[in-house]
Amino acid sequence: MSDTVTPLPDAAERAYHYRVIARAIAALDAAGGERLALPDLAARLGMSPAHFQRVFSQWVGVSPKRYQQYLALGHARRLLAERFTVLETAMASGLSGPGRLHDLFLRWEAMTPGDYARAGDGLRIAFGWFDSPFGPAIAMGTDRGLCGLGFAAEMGAQAAHDDLAHRWPKATFTEDPESLRPCVEAAFGAAPGTARLHLIGAPFQIKVWEALLSVPSGHVTTYSELAGAVGSPRAVRAVGTAVGRNPVSFLIPCHRAIAKSGGLGGYHWGLPVKRAMLAWEAARLDAGTERTPA
Repeated sequence: MSDTVTPLPDAAERAYHYRVIARAIAALDAAGGERLALPDLAARLGMSPAHFQRVFSQWVGVSPKRYQQYLALGHARRLLAERFTVLETAMASGLSGPGRLHDLFLRWEAMTPGDYARAGDGLRIAFGWFDSPFGPAIAMGTDRGLCGLGFAAEMGAQAAHDDLAHRWPKATFTEDPESLRPCVEAAFGAAPGTARLHLIGAPFQIKVWEALLSVPSGHVTTYSELAGAVGSPRAVRAVGTAVGRNPVSFLIPCHRAIAKSGGLGGYHWGLPVKRAMLAWEAARLDAGTERTPA
């Protein structure tokens, strides 16, 4: 496996911004709720306060000071109170909300149960590393679309690669980031287009993942809501397992599922990544709302 992270197009500017924002999010998250002054945060990143504020605000949509409010430990509870999505209603109406999935016109195709049982035998899967808003991301895909998207900021590159690859033990893997670039660009909004997905999972898992697609960006739901939406209201634990086995994180938004208490619950790629995703989406949603005339 290569250690090279392939930046998205407009390489110098985009990769630079991703790295700055990823480091800033990590620093803010590590503060554990303690407010970091702009000069101190900028100094940690080796930038002037004015330049850092400009880059951060341009990319996230709000100031670093405002963003820290979204990273606070109580943010998930506020989301649950203010932006809770009733999934049965959302699914019945075909709602995907104002979020990124709707904007990207996401298309997905599930494997048959027989294909799933063969554990990827005869399947060719390309993989590559890319910069993302949440640190290094590994993407995997077939000729029908992305089948894996994971994040290495918490667990490390090799572990993230092996985690996804072990889901399809009989597949053939080839490092080929260029073949994945269009879908990855669409996934992170770096270029217009469609993020095609090739979901590889058991039928129950795919039902749960489909339900997750109905949760708009900047909103949350609960594991019990997911269980009810897939017709198994008592199977909350099984739903949690299916959420954790989601191979295409962020696009299938498992980070938007939280505990009924308002706690974050678990997250396969690390709770700091989940908290950063929720904060990033809420900040961008609010920034867009504030810019839109009533």
